[in-house]
Amino acid sequence: MYYQIKNTLTPCSAHEIINRKPGDPPYVVILDLQTWDRSREHFDMVIDIDMDPAEVLETKAIVNFDSLTGSFLVPRRSEMGGPPHRFAFALDEKGIIFIENGEFAKITVGNICRTKRWKMPSLERFLYDFLEILIKRDLGLLVAAEQELSGIEDQILKGDLDQFPERLNELRSYLMEMSIHYEQLLDFGQELEENENGFFKEENLRYFRLFTDRVMRLLDQVKSLRDYSVQLRELFSTQLDIRMNRIMTVLTVITAVFMPLTLIVGWYGMNFVHMPELNWKYSYPLVIFVCLSILVGGILWFKKKKWL
Repeated sequence: MYYQIKNTLTPCSAHEIINRKPGDPPYVVILDLQTWDRSREHFDMVIDIDMDPAEVLETKAIVNFDSLTGSFLVPRRSEMGGPPHRFAFALDEKGIIFIENGEFAKITVGNICRTKRWKMPSLERFLYDFLEILIKRDLGLLVAAEQELSGIEDQILKGDLDQFPERLNELRSYLMEMSIHYEQLLDFGQELEENENGFFKEENLRYFRLFTDRVMRLLDQVKSLRDYSVQLRELFSTQLDIRMNRIMTVLTVITAVFMPLTLIVGWYGMNFVHMPELNWKYSYPLVIFVCLSILVGGILWFKKKKWL
């Protein structure tokens, strides 16, 4: 797919891009790896790295002799823990080329083509809009994650502990993934703002500052949510300890209440011959009364001391 950056992102032919003249609008090109390998000599860029999207491991930008190259590793927003989107890019002052085997960059650029109009079109403005789409939905997703963590906290405090350890681990992993993503985007935006090769106009570097400021705010929010998730894990462990202590308290009280009864059972289980109360007709009801009195008295005593 080939575009020129005019007042809108305008589709064009490969011939117009390859045979562009000085003063022509900047271009945006999206190619798969095979097409890039066949046509890379048509683009006047010295590229020092492998552009295979399958090898992408991070979001980064690398300054070359007369180009800026790098890659994007974008976590999936709709499927927590799903495989990320991977694609590479190369750019100079004439335009930018995306190399991908999937559809993410294609869909994103298509969205810009349909929805954006610019009074002052430029490569910098296109890059800003592209990067903004990468994080467009993130604030809502982080708010939803915060609400879910808050709901988990309420359930933990109510004593419902059985279903949350796995979900908490999923959320913590997701937030860690997003934190790494934002840190890499922050470095990426700062690399663009540095403008080492002078590809961008000085007055347009503000777009990259706007982007890095927004990423910084998202990164701060993710760090806050990660701290919140750690606190919930500690709260979960505390509630488990409280539950265990309650169980141990009940078992201890039961043991203490029934210990005198065990003594009575052991006493009268010795089968001594000379036990005069054994021949008394009221001895059995009396022992029952004594046992019940000990049982009730013990329970009342523990309740009074608030141990039960």
